[in-house]
Amino acid sequence: MKRSDLPLRLDDLPIFATDDQIAEAIVGKHAAEKWKRERLPTLASKPGFPPIDAFHGGRPVKLVARFYEEYLGTGAGSAIAPRGVEDRSAWKPSRRRA
Repeated sequence: MKRSDLPLRLDDLPIFATDDQIAEAIVGKHAAEKWKRERLPTLASKPGFPPIDAFHGGRPVKLVARFYEEYLGTGAGSAIAPRGVEDRSAWKPSRRRA
């Protein structure tokens, strides 16, 4: 399957994207217009949802993704995906010799 046949993802967008592109990446083509019309005005007033950058003519996609990670609780600081510190002392060296 070609990439153009697959649904658009936030990772596929440029650094700054239009609301049309962001809507399609978040909810798909079928629901993008409704999302822009009904959900975007609510999101735009929430703290953390990035405004349109006038110079670039779009919203910063990484900040949109970060907003959704925090909103859905799937970010690095969430209980679902805890971030740990590797403890190398817990690993024993291999006993296998070449």
